[in-house]
Amino acid sequence: MAASGKIQKVRLNAPIADSDIAALEIGQVVYLDGLIYTGREGVYNRVLAEGKAPPVDLKTLTNVNFHCSPAAAKDTDGTFRVGAVTATASFRFSKWLPRWFAETGCKVIIGKGGMSSSDYQSAFVPAGAVYLTTVGYGTGALLGRGIKKVEAAHWLDELGVAQAMWVLRVENFGPLLVESDLQGRSLFEEN
Repeated sequence: MAASGKIQKVRLNAPIADSDIAALEIGQVVYLDGLIYTGREGVYNRVLAEGKAPPVDLKTLTNVNFHCSPAAAKDTDGTFRVGAVTATASFRFSKWLPRWFAETGCKVIIGKGGMSSSDYQSAFVPAGAVYLTTVGYGTGALLGRGIKKVEAAHWLDELGVAQAMWVLRVENFGPLLVESDLQGRSLFEEN
């Protein structure tokens, strides 16, 4: 939040530039344009525990990983659309994040509820990563409006809709709150 007490809104392009990540402050409201992907325990287990290569080169695709379960539907032409998307509680994935950051170039995690201070200090700060949280409950349809296209659905048959890796083109995707910054400060903890 700005010194004036007004909420600051920021619109960023994904992949997000390091300089834009460095400028983020806890409490800012972020909207995203560009590419993001979903990845949670199914994807983390497949890549990090089973040693399978990610289905796309994440380092060149984007640096934004959304912990979520999309409400995806397949159209008659074989394409998918997502009408709503609900964030998942990210603390469940903390054990995977140090390696995930290192191996994929991920710099931004979007999820629900934030992480612990120790997770921010041990995983996020060394990776130069931040955490963005969805705003309250019941925002699935609002976030869904920001998803303009499903670029790809990877490992859908193997992992199912909730666990598959979805590559999503987003526009004005948000609102998302900056919950942690590059110093590991936490909005929830400080407020």
